[in-house]
Amino acid sequence: MRKIAATTLAILAGTGAGAGTAPAAAATESAPDRSQVVVIGHRGAAGHRPEHTQGGYELAVAMGADWIEPDLVPTKDHKLVVRHENEISGTTDVSLRPEFAARKTTKVVDGRNVTGWFTEDFTLAELKTLRAVERLPAIRQRNTVYNDYYQVLTFQEVLDLAKRLSRQYGKQVGVFPETKHPTYFRSIGLPLEEPLIETVKRNGLNRPNSPVVVQSFEPSSLKRVAKELRVPLWQALGTTGQPYDLTAAGDPTTYADMMKPEGLAKIAQYAQWIGPDKSSAIPLNPDGGSGTPTTLVSDAHKAGLKIGVYTFRSENQYLPLQLRRGQTPTDHGDALAEYRAHIDLGVDAFVTDYPDTAALAKAEQGKPREQVQPKQFDNGLPEEGQE
Repeated sequence: MRKIAATTLAILAGTGAGAGTAPAAAATESAPDRSQVVVIGHRGAAGHRPEHTQGGYELAVAMGADWIEPDLVPTKDHKLVVRHENEISGTTDVSLRPEFAARKTTKVVDGRNVTGWFTEDFTLAELKTLRAVERLPAIRQRNTVYNDYYQVLTFQEVLDLAKRLSRQYGKQVGVFPETKHPTYFRSIGLPLEEPLIETVKRNGLNRPNSPVVVQSFEPSSLKRVAKELRVPLWQALGTTGQPYDLTAAGDPTTYADMMKPEGLAKIAQYAQWIGPDKSSAIPLNPDGGSGTPTTLVSDAHKAGLKIGVYTFRSENQYLPLQLRRGQTPTDHGDALAEYRAHIDLGVDAFVTDYPDTAALAKAEQGKPREQVQPKQFDNGLPEEGQE
């Protein structure tokens, strides 16, 4: 299997303009086994179910996800709920609810004007009356059949779900919460870190080997958590610009600076992981093809950090040019080849909308392909009363 995987970087790099031969030489038969790479279900199984729903999380674990990811935002009564953003018109049916029409407003979040409905203007009881919808219906049209089936979940409910799924599948299911817009929420009196810390402690999860790994794009949020919790921390990294807390503080440090060796050394003082976009590990050339891999993975490991890359998707429009199949952007391409290339680089985790595909790439490691079978899973709707 390593022989198959070792050619993937060469295939990717050899197609794009300006690509060299170094990546092929870097992947050798003696490369370490990567069968322990962590599969993280991005907001559940976002390629198959609306994001941040019970059905999405259940399906992610059934498909082979090791961790599930809830994005955390607060309610008006300061409860942590799970949504992609605090603006919820794209992820719930709130815009169709006449009783909430007057709550549509415009706010400045992280320096940007955002118009819609916001979790911080609703109590938890009110949010529980809403139902989740597919966020990207033009791309994941098949997911729209599951609109209106699922409630908005709390962080506690996701922890409870992970415990149940751990028992069901006989493995420890990790929970990977992200603090969303922490500087903004602290500025309006609804900080995220304090209720997150309290919830982790209340559930007996405050330990270095905890199945909870806290992530944020804002270093100050992670440093607040680090003062109270012993759980692993993950510094998320964007492709351009800088974390908003640094913007607010007048600190010129950019994400690019944070990914340099000296920046990684600073991250290692408070976090155990970094999480860059996959293009920071294998960039795209101007033609859309994959270029020569950077040294970020090896640099992170030299700094004592693990590295998980985001976000893997199977649709053509998200894949390098040479891995696309056909001309339709929403059709699926050769996603497995992209996972294999990053495994060859030595990444420690995938954040993916398709845990089934990632789990298959993981299962290939160290085995002949004919011995590897895709996972089987229940693809049905939740049973009555299990929202």
